[in-house]
Amino acid sequence: MKIKQLSTEIDTKKYLTDLNVDASGIKILAKKMHLHLYFIQDMHYAAANILKQDALSIGADLAVPQGVITCSQERVDAILIGSRKHIEILSRKELAQPFGLKEIAKDLQQLLKPAKFNDIRIMGVINANDDSFYSGSRFKESSALEAIYKMKNSGAKIIDLGGVSSRPGALAVSEEEELARVKPIIDALYAQKTYEDIELSIDSYAPNVISYALEHGFHIVNDITGLQDDNVCKLISTYNATAVIMHMQGTPQTMQNSPKYEDVVLEVDSFFSRQIEKAKSFKIEKIMLDVGIGFGKTLGDNLELLKHLEHFRHHGYEILFGASRKSMINQILQTPIEKRLSATLALHLKAIQNGASLIRVHDVEEHFQMLSVHEALKMV
Repeated sequence: MKIKQLSTEIDTKKYLTDLNVDASGIKILAKKMHLHLYFIQDMHYAAANILKQDALSIGADLAVPQGVITCSQERVDAILIGSRKHIEILSRKELAQPFGLKEIAKDLQQLLKPAKFNDIRIMGVINANDDSFYSGSRFKESSALEAIYKMKNSGAKIIDLGGVSSRPGALAVSEEEELARVKPIIDALYAQKTYEDIELSIDSYAPNVISYALEHGFHIVNDITGLQDDNVCKLISTYNATAVIMHMQGTPQTMQNSPKYEDVVLEVDSFFSRQIEKAKSFKIEKIMLDVGIGFGKTLGDNLELLKHLEHFRHHGYEILFGASRKSMINQILQTPIEKRLSATLALHLKAIQNGASLIRVHDVEEHFQMLSVHEALKMV
């Protein structure tokens, strides 16, 4: 007899199927094979005591501060610990409980319903300007077309074209100048019907630029302002395009001037909730979410968002993640942009493991290789 410790990242359904477990058993057992952790803030002490006892009664647990039983604090934070099955049972049970537990139960039920996107896709970056932070992503018309087809042949499923740098401290550019930069590339792509072979995304929040792109074969609007402009919302709705809602604190000119959050995950999540509702009010249904790595965040904020990326899947939309060669790598390694590829691959692999299904990259071929190996490992 031998025992092997299994990774928590195994494909549980595959392992159970290989064991010849019956179908109903697979469904039940798969829910018991991964631990879930939920940080609950500002609970009434009575709610914490009730939830603690209910959790223990089914084999789960609730980590609480000292003094909860003696009611020394009126409001407390706690960590709920249990399998998916435990959380499902608790969320139903707490619907009948007082002290705010009903609301907690509803939130848990929402968090248990993440959308599943198994097809990991690569978005290649093309910048039609001279001031993007990475010179390797800057292209003019003819070189841009060559780079786009190279990215497509290397495994990119989406091309993201932008005419304005959004790096920290970047200078503002007029809509006329932005359109003049991207228009020749858009026209060439449209003439060659490139939109039939690969999805095209416009990285812009300027209505005139977005309108021109959508009229010429583009179907995704990558808006770093997160749909702040109603005119952008109207255009996306009119063309039935996909909206990328990105979070940014401040503007590119100010965003890295001492950004501060009480809880970056919850604040970004609240922003997504508001902007998703706004999108729906304009009848925008196709949405992607981007936490905005480096857009008004400290290194700690960026790492916290990466670590808890799976949390945002409860909205039911794909998560786009982009840390390609960004300055957060320099804060960790003190290395120039040209030498940040391996660190980028590590960050993007972790993002995929934590729930991202799209990664925005400068180096398509290397990311395709990484994804191919990652997929092969999942099949073992």
